[in-house]
Amino acid sequence: MNAPLPAEVLKQHLIDPEICIRCNTCEETCPIDAITHDANNYVVDPDICNGCMACVPPCPTGAIDNWRLVARAEAHSVHDQLGWEELPKEQAPPIAAGSESPAAAGEPPPAPAAPAAPGAAVPPWSAAHPYVNLYTHKTPMTATVVGNYRVTGADTDSDIHHIVLDFGELPFPVLEGQSIGILPPGLDAQGRPHHARQYSLASPRDGERAGYNNLSLTVKRVTEDHAGAAAHGVCSNYLCDLVKNDKVQVIGPFGHTFLMPNHSRANLIMICTGTGSAPMRAMTERCRRRIDAGENGKLMLFFGARTERELPYFGPLMKLPPDFIDINLALSREAGQPKRYVQDLIRDRAAKVLELLADRNTCIYVCGLKGMEVGVLDALRDVTVQSGQDWSILHDALRREGRLHFETY
Repeated sequence: MNAPLPAEVLKQHLIDPEICIRCNTCEETCPIDAITHDANNYVVDPDICNGCMACVPPCPTGAIDNWRLVARAEAHSVHDQLGWEELPKEQAPPIAAGSESPAAAGEPPPAPAAPAAPGAAVPPWSAAHPYVNLYTHKTPMTATVVGNYRVTGADTDSDIHHIVLDFGELPFPVLEGQSIGILPPGLDAQGRPHHARQYSLASPRDGERAGYNNLSLTVKRVTEDHAGAAAHGVCSNYLCDLVKNDKVQVIGPFGHTFLMPNHSRANLIMICTGTGSAPMRAMTERCRRRIDAGENGKLMLFFGARTERELPYFGPLMKLPPDFIDINLALSREAGQPKRYVQDLIRDRAAKVLELLADRNTCIYVCGLKGMEVGVLDALRDVTVQSGQDWSILHDALRREGRLHFETY
């Protein structure tokens, strides 16, 4: 059994700046606001962090899972961490013989467990093994653009592109539900190279074109912020303007939980909005390529957008046979139609949703803006409660068994 640390020693929680892709997942997850950031790094405040571990499972890269034994009086400050380009070297543990245990020194008791996340921290039991962090900021992979196509109506403000990247002969193994980082060229306002931006894969594990070492992304050109003010998305505009044969610096892959089940007859409930359709497209295409093998379970999709013309992949999606996938479109601004959101359609299709939830082979995936989490969870709760079941019990089982996953931003 490990002995408790003496009072003067701290097991300090640190974030690796070489691996971190600045996705903000850790800061959003931390229940006590111990994580902060500037234009350079995400860091953990040693005066606030209680080691609750809430931020560790959601991190797609593992950058958050780093610890150093340091003298408490010499803990790495927030100011120091913000200036790092790499983690400090490991030092010999500063533990002196005869030191008091934390309890003997009047230290507070261990922190209470962090509040449960809305989704699972583990993948489905049958998910294939993912590879992560094969390429980093210091050792990026160079990919070649082999396709760039707009997948929303040219007459809409929603400029979303389907971009295909090829890796040639170099290995870049990925799974549906994973993501990659793109390093946009140029420098930021502080004169430093831009940090990577994260994008979910829109293609299955065997490539955008089956049998090829390539993958695809779904990228929306950012021209305004969430408040509607003009804003120029550095990486999104860079990607949307790429042409065939351009070279792109890529890091990753990332993600070890938002993975599709790998066993025969598994069911998928997929809930997304906008570019959150990327991993759903990857999973759907993986299943489409297996139709003849008879290995698929049931697929149900809830897809939200403002109008049909702003729905990425609308044309190809509508060509999929209804006996292969149950498609439910939620349009919030379609002329002549009432506003509908994905949570509305989940309630409308309660009977089918309940049928799938009753099957332990069903996994649920939610991808899109952070704000959709509450609406989706409320709808699933309503559907469950109306059937006379206890949602808290089902929700806990879905998380524990790796069958409810969120990828929101």
